[in-house]
Amino acid sequence: MRKLAVCIVALSLLLGYGCSNNDVIHVSGTVDNPGNVKVVAFYEGERKLDSVFLADGNKFKFERAATQPRLLSVAIGNNKYPVILTPGEKLTLRADMHDPENYVVEGSELSSALQEFAPYKRRKDFVQDSLQAAFAKATTNRTANEIESLRMDYLTSFKEKLADYTQQVVAFANQHQNLAGFYAISTLDPEVAEAEILAYADEIKDKFTENRYVSQFKEEAEKLKKLAVGQPAPDFESYTPNNKAVRLADFKGKYTLIDFWASWCAPCRQENPNIVKQYHAFKDKGFTVLGVSLDNNPGSWMRAIESDKLEWTQVSDLQAWSSDLVTTYRITAIPTSYLVDPEGKIVAKNLRGKELEDFLQKTLN
Repeated sequence: MRKLAVCIVALSLLLGYGCSNNDVIHVSGTVDNPGNVKVVAFYEGERKLDSVFLADGNKFKFERAATQPRLLSVAIGNNKYPVILTPGEKLTLRADMHDPENYVVEGSELSSALQEFAPYKRRKDFVQDSLQAAFAKATTNRTANEIESLRMDYLTSFKEKLADYTQQVVAFANQHQNLAGFYAISTLDPEVAEAEILAYADEIKDKFTENRYVSQFKEEAEKLKKLAVGQPAPDFESYTPNNKAVRLADFKGKYTLIDFWASWCAPCRQENPNIVKQYHAFKDKGFTVLGVSLDNNPGSWMRAIESDKLEWTQVSDLQAWSSDLVTTYRITAIPTSYLVDPEGKIVAKNLRGKELEDFLQKTLN
């Protein structure tokens, strides 16, 4: 019986009823001067799909059944090479670890397009790493206030540099209305390019519908859209230290800074003097603050309010990171803030230091 089954399988393959090359994604290649590199890994997003050892001649090969193009990264040492593997195409990649940036891809127009885009991303990564290193060096032996001032300078420069990168990405995506363009958009930072990400997600809402990576992008864009500039801030109810119920809707009619903070959060406490300053400067011009604490200790929370002279309304459910608001407002770190207009729509996010002052000056004066 087993022999008969084997024969049937063999016959079906001969007759073409098995998986064809059109149902397989494939990449093979060579790593010149590999040094200590022994393994080549393959990622889809942050998820590692597989890895293979370098064979004789420093060659590698990866195959997997697939019915649609897959956007992967080929990781060789500290270098990652983006590729788009389309079923039926045989992509080859050659990289030299003595000159890792100048790699060669053949057999895939989409992967060749990604190679055109690679210098932009390398430049962005270089600028980002350089700014972070410069910031770390500059903050050595500085006071908390000096560090916060330097942080604002760093963020301003970072946003300016990323604004240039955003323009390059959008131009590339307009020229490549395929998965190569999608890859470029997926590298954007939502903090800097929220509008561009949302516009692109809307543009491809009916495209690449079977691609898991694209579907994840669309899902995240939908979540991002709910808290995007121009959207109504989600209403919520919480309680003051005196156990009085307060709703965000109670603040309509004023520009309101929803400030997520906590007594134990050092950057939050360092920003509080600036918020105090802006509150007193603009509270009679239609501006107020709603502090939302992620504390779980009522004593620590109330002592911080008194110590930092936070005179505006403060609320908390004392659930810390288990608070429903962490999910509702997609909070991954604090301080986080949303500035809403008198109608309750989000007009800005995470304005700190001089950025908050400049916005209020421009809007309320």
